[in-house]
Amino acid sequence: MYPIFSAFLLSLSSLSGTLAYQWPKSFLSSINPLIGSAGPEPNLSGGMIPSVAPPFGSTRWVAQNQESYVSATPFNYTESYMNNGTIHGFMGTRQPAIWMGESAWAAVVPGISSGSDGDILTGFEERAMPKIAGTEKFGVGLYSVELVIPESGGSTVEVLMSASSRVGHLQFTFRQGSESQFQPYIFLPTTRPSTIFHNPNTFEITCPNGTVQISPSTSEICGSNTEMQDFILAPNSIKDAASHFTGWYCATFDTSFNDTGYGITVGSGDSTMRTERAESGSGEELGAYARFQFPSSNGTENNSITINVRIATSLISADQARYNLNADSENEIGSFNIQDTQSDTENAWAEKVGRFHVETDGSSESEEKLAVFMTGVFHAIQYPYEVHEPIPTTPNSQQYYSAYDNTIHEGESYSGYSIWDTYRAEWALLILLAPERIPGMIRSMLQDFEEGGWLPMWKNMIETNIMVGTHADSLLAEAVLKGFGAGSAEENGIQTTFTTDELTTMWKAAWKDASVPPVGDSNVVYSDREEDVDYEVRAGLSTFFEQYSAGHGWVANDIHSESVSRTLDYAYDDHAVALLSTLIPEEIVQGNTPNLDEIAAGFYNSSSANTNYNDIKGFVQARQQNGDWAATTDGFTEGDRWVYSFAFVHDVAELVERRGGNESFVKSLNEFYDGGWVDFTNEPAHHTPYLYALAGAASYTQERVREIAKSNYNNTPNGLSGNEDCGQMSAWYVFSAMGFYPVNPVSGVYVVGSPFFSSLNVSIPVPPYDLRILAPGAESKPYVKSLKVNSRVIGDKEEPLISHEEIRFGGLIEFEMSDKAERWGGGRGAWTEITLDARMSSGVVFNDQSRSSIVSVEHVEL
Repeated sequence: MYPIFSAFLLSLSSLSGTLAYQWPKSFLSSINPLIGSAGPEPNLSGGMIPSVAPPFGSTRWVAQNQESYVSATPFNYTESYMNNGTIHGFMGTRQPAIWMGESAWAAVVPGISSGSDGDILTGFEERAMPKIAGTEKFGVGLYSVELVIPESGGSTVEVLMSASSRVGHLQFTFRQGSESQFQPYIFLPTTRPSTIFHNPNTFEITCPNGTVQISPSTSEICGSNTEMQDFILAPNSIKDAASHFTGWYCATFDTSFNDTGYGITVGSGDSTMRTERAESGSGEELGAYARFQFPSSNGTENNSITINVRIATSLISADQARYNLNADSENEIGSFNIQDTQSDTENAWAEKVGRFHVETDGSSESEEKLAVFMTGVFHAIQYPYEVHEPIPTTPNSQQYYSAYDNTIHEGESYSGYSIWDTYRAEWALLILLAPERIPGMIRSMLQDFEEGGWLPMWKNMIETNIMVGTHADSLLAEAVLKGFGAGSAEENGIQTTFTTDELTTMWKAAWKDASVPPVGDSNVVYSDREEDVDYEVRAGLSTFFEQYSAGHGWVANDIHSESVSRTLDYAYDDHAVALLSTLIPEEIVQGNTPNLDEIAAGFYNSSSANTNYNDIKGFVQARQQNGDWAATTDGFTEGDRWVYSFAFVHDVAELVERRGGNESFVKSLNEFYDGGWVDFTNEPAHHTPYLYALAGAASYTQERVREIAKSNYNNTPNGLSGNEDCGQMSAWYVFSAMGFYPVNPVSGVYVVGSPFFSSLNVSIPVPPYDLRILAPGAESKPYVKSLKVNSRVIGDKEEPLISHEEIRFGGLIEFEMSDKAERWGGGRGAWTEITLDARMSSGVVFNDQSRSSIVSVEHVEL
């Protein structure tokens, strides 16, 4: 019997306690930050950058080899880059994913000029510095490289870079070449020409404004810029507030530039205007610089100078950025020792990655899997990222700027919520590995609701309306189901995480998602990246509520884009909201559910609601408002009719039955895979290999999971076949390597797959509980012969499920592996009597009706 501890108390005690303990750093060396940093084009790239920052860091610092905007990250690996590439500076980025825009960045660029008042290179291309071969090293806490500075008499600069959540730390060691007239400088680009992406494929150059303030007496440069590339996607109702968005930075130097020079630049290239010893400036294409001198000018090649720069960022003010310089440090206030910063950051990563202890058979293939696994944890624990900042006058408290209402609020806040992607497995992984963060992340979503009117869909500083569905409903339901809720009055029960007011807000927000259509729902398409519209939320929801007697229950394809995907996603989200209603105190639900009776009477109880609920023998297909079928290719989000015909994760048992039972269902899955229809670069396919196990054919799941892992992940820059999407691609791998996956995130259970390693230990952040996963020989034996969970034997014909409660506070999972397909879990479908119980479709739905029961289908035999 495991003692039950409060998930809420973790947020107060676990983080500080676990950071005090020095978690082992040995597995940090298994992380390859370059995985997913390359690809033939944006949609087939991992979209990751080899940055330095702690988990959930507010800004990630990275060597910049290209300009950043929607479809391009600040760093992109290519073969030519590794052989003879150039670096154009070092950037603190807030771009969360390759298909999202940059916001409130900061950057630092070293350079060499001729003489004490020589040119400052400000243009991006002219700042290019070739790398010295073999000097570039990527780590989770420190990046290093040596660069040749062109046209400087052979001068070079060695760069070390580390970062805390809000502070970048860069150390530049300039080495003078053979000509003594060349002297070093450090340039801080503050505003730039910004590339704005308009769908479908139009790029526009804009010029954000900024300010610069130089304080030579304190060796400090501060600045601001108004860049928010996704502002064009801001919902109309918050666009005015979001237009005031500004990011600040404040940089401090360990070497004085009061006597050696400083100034401000405007423009770039040949049009650059430079004002020596100017201390303030504003405008477009703005920058600031500080000049330094080598200690002697005798022309010796060993003449060098080392300069440390610490640059803090803020979304509140320059004063706040200045405060963040010291508040982010675990060591001596104002420390310029970059090893201190590196140590702090590596300790923060060790607190997550160091919780894993993995034993393999030592083969090169298993070591590659280990690198992919550890890097997967590294990727997944970067999102969402902090936007809150410490309050100077109140220790251990936080505040944040909200672009939803242009106001500073107390509390924690996060951005980078790619929820359409991450609700599938990334959120479940955070609940398991970072429970101390969950209350703050949920409060952040509730704050977005209070300040903007809706829960987030894809938050990148502001709501962007990208993707479909209101899957924040799923995040809330899953978290409350797994212990973050109202708590229990029972002795030793789970204690309260959220107040009654917070739970009330949670329910109001989720019910609004489920019951209120967006503005202009009858005529606004709400297409991908559509500009000048309000919150998209459940576009097409009104179609569900209109003409009840006709049995309409789908998103009309002739009104809204992505109609099939929306219909199915809304069905799942309804399921999540219904489940949430059973987990929140009844009085809250009863008192805060407007128009329930009307919706229930008109839709859920409609006598014609099931008229389209026939056996599913073909594919899901879009329908027009009048009920006519649309084209078979219409209505899908990052997928097609094949993958979306398996998109019923909240009621897999019913799906299997409606598709003719286990045998027929397995055949359709085989045709999906063997016919080349599966596209694992996008998230709708992520759950599909686990569906075999839910139809009594577990050995197919075991095979497909291993095949997918091998063909879509590897230990190279091309090691992700599709966009990381804020941790979801990696979360799939991490769960699969452990041997289970959350097919239905709000079910509270995981479907068993095939573990990758002989032994895996993970310390769940509820000290001192360990989860041990034993699977001797798993590296070469992909099939499961038997399974025990905390001594509970899961027999051959039992459901291949592990509940979250069984592992939440640690436990022991014991696999017996085999090199051939076994009878366990139905083998290849030899037994058809394996059926799922209510756990895979847990929760209730209003009046026992779900919108999933009226999903339109095309009756074509497979």
